Amino acid sequence: MADLFTNFAGITSPNPFWLASAPPTNTGAQIMRAYDAGWGGAVWKTLGTPIRNVTARFAANNHGGQRMMGLNNIELITDRPLDVNYAEIREVTRRYPEHATVISLMFESEQEWKENIERSIENGAKGLELNFGCPHGMCERGMGSAVGQEPAVLEEITRWVKKYSSIPVIVKLTPNISDITRPGVAAVRGGADAVSLINTIKSLMAVDLDLMVPIPNVGGASTNGGYCGPAVKPIALHMVAALARHKDFNIPISGIGGVSNWRDAAEFIALGATNVQVCTAVMHYGYRIVEDMIDGLSNYMDEKGYKTIHDFAGKAVSSYSNWEDLNMNYKVIAKIDKDKCIGCQLCYVACYDGSHQCIYIPGAEDGRAPAPVEGYNRVPWVAEDECTGCNLCSLVCPVEECITMEPVENGLEPVSWKQYTSGEKPLPAYHY
Repeated sequence: MADLFTNFAGITSPNPFWLASAPPTNTGAQIMRAYDAGWGGAVWKTLGTPIRNVTARFAANNHGGQRMMGLNNIELITDRPLDVNYAEIREVTRRYPEHATVISLMFESEQEWKENIERSIENGAKGLELNFGCPHGMCERGMGSAVGQEPAVLEEITRWVKKYSSIPVIVKLTPNISDITRPGVAAVRGGADAVSLINTIKSLMAVDLDLMVPIPNVGGASTNGGYCGPAVKPIALHMVAALARHKDFNIPISGIGGVSNWRDAAEFIALGATNVQVCTAVMHYGYRIVEDMIDGLSNYMDEKGYKTIHDFAGKAVSSYSNWEDLNMNYKVIAKIDKDKCIGCQLCYVACYDGSHQCIYIPGAEDGRAPAPVEGYNRVPWVAEDECTGCNLCSLVCPVEECITMEPVENGLEPVSWKQYTSGEKPLPAYHY
């Protein structure tokens, strides 16, 4: 049976599922309920000089019948006194010593960092997470993503923290930057024990077209917030993988961004993370989703023969390549299963208007379409010699496994764009 116990940069926990620093980790009572539900760790909602939050803090993007596909928030760090937070931290760490209770911090001066690092450790924190990612409110004060976007500043503050901390230090990175490896490598230079990413993406969710006010509406005005949830997962996966494969990056990664189920977690782990943090899914469905996450990941690992997380952590990183290194001679073509096809012809429309015009419908006056076949008179067909293998038809098809992309054995040796442009290898004539 799979062992989900994890040691993340020296912070141990019963499983790799942690709560991210956010509303679900705002109080000690919440975190204790989460631990009772099965969560392995939690990153406390960011401590700093307490602020005053506004009301109307969240807005959601619903898509395809799914609520909260993306969530935007303009909530800031803790609005509760630091003394109250530290008293609750002490109680949580006393009652749940086997869990990973990590404290998120955000301060301005070195002295403030020093004082609150000491208080966090005194009250039992297992690790510290430095919030260099918040994209709203705090960055206007020179904190949050304002630090994460300046690698030199990030490196310096990380050094401050490491000077005073006797427990592991995790740097939380902002995605609001052109190259995630720059702050990631700066964290390594600053002595960080690990990084976590991604924080939320700066965004405006929508506009109320009657009131002409962006959403959420705070008394007739709004502001940019942080975008998270399932919609940001592809961005998060890319940034995690970009760091995991970088030659100068060599510390553990905590993956964050749209983790909603065990499969999401496994994908982050395969791309280099060794634990994951969850926020939006808990805000949507509650703490008990971790039960399915634990069961699902454990069953997957048993099926694949993985004993621990580290048996497959980073296993997909080596296959994440630059475009110029991909095999230009690899070819797939679309195959339509006429017995599964429902005749909606979405593939035909998508290919004809949005792709490469290689799907035809029976009886059309295009000079190539065959006469309708009884019982299949609405089933499109693929001109295989024209198919570019773009995958679009299989993506728009509403029937599972009706359209598949089948590899073609063409007898050609692999050739990359880099090899072709350098003159190392030729490419066959291209079909337009």
